[in-house]
Amino acid sequence: MVTPRTTCRVLLLMLLLAPAAGAAPTDDAFIAGYAAAVLEREFALTAPSLRVQGGVITLAALDLATADRARVVAQLQRIRGVARVEVLEAGVQAPPPAPPMPTTEPPRVLAEWQAGLLPGGVLFKPLVADPRWPHFAAAWQHYLDDRQLTDVAAVNFGETFAFYRDRVGRGWWELGLHAGVFSVFDIDSRSFDLVNADYLVGIPLTYRYEDFTALFRVFHQSSHLGDEFLLRTRTNRINLSYESIDLKLSYEVGDVLRLYGGGGYLFNQDPSNLDPLSVQYGVELTSPWPPPEARWRPIAAVDVQQREENNWNADLSVRAGLQIEGVLATRKLQILLEYFRGHSPNGQFYKDKVEYFGLGTHFHF
Repeated sequence: MVTPRTTCRVLLLMLLLAPAAGAAPTDDAFIAGYAAAVLEREFALTAPSLRVQGGVITLAALDLATADRARVVAQLQRIRGVARVEVLEAGVQAPPPAPPMPTTEPPRVLAEWQAGLLPGGVLFKPLVADPRWPHFAAAWQHYLDDRQLTDVAAVNFGETFAFYRDRVGRGWWELGLHAGVFSVFDIDSRSFDLVNADYLVGIPLTYRYEDFTALFRVFHQSSHLGDEFLLRTRTNRINLSYESIDLKLSYEVGDVLRLYGGGGYLFNQDPSNLDPLSVQYGVELTSPWPPPEARWRPIAAVDVQQREENNWNADLSVRAGLQIEGVLATRKLQILLEYFRGHSPNGQFYKDKVEYFGLGTHFHF
């Protein structure tokens, strides 16, 4: 019989070993597709002159229009496998494209700004320090002076997917699916008890113009206690469940700083006396070092949430560590230290004040 303890151990092992996953081949065709996606996404540019040969990217200066040339070159140099980037002035001929390899078909790279059905990628980037942002993760958390928990395994499943994307004026809009499961296990108990699992599903509508992004979503969240935990602790069950709408605004300053903020409103909540209003805001930092060709770089993020139900007291979440790019082609893996202080994000324990630190791996599709 497969127990929750065995299942969680396997999931933790799989996610903690994720850095060993291999990256996609970095041949010239892959680099060319990736470079075209970067130009389209970051600068709204198409470059007919784009060529890649032996890992060297060349493109005509005329194709860059009024874009910041230094920033374009820096972004392209960050692509794994790129040896250098050359911008050719007028009158300088680019080398002819390399002939296609007859034996294998080059990998298909989806531009994150592709329009149409199931375009790949999302316009609104994940919130790194938000404890309830759907993504795949596994973390160990150590609670300080808590009456019920000391060492916890937090295992999350989920992601945001775009169903449809298109242009609107000079910006982009998309409609998607936002879903996740957030579970915590008491690893100090004999049977590795499941303490709580929160289920979230919603529909986000996103708009992006250059470095500004807005996300409006309608979502449902419900909380469920683990049976073994209930039997052992005889905790009073609260069937926490609600629907909510919220709006988040995000602004990116280059590739280094991101600021965001917004608010939410609950409806159809159980218990029915839950106060409905909340606010959320935060900041994310991505180090410009090491140089662009490196696959890893330090990151840090702070997320603050305040709820009317908890008298607007601040719930503080801080995460910092390394982000590894190019895992499974264009995906990102984060290995983060984390600290949380405030009201518990775990379902029906929303009235309990908790404080913990931990270490986790986070994988973003």
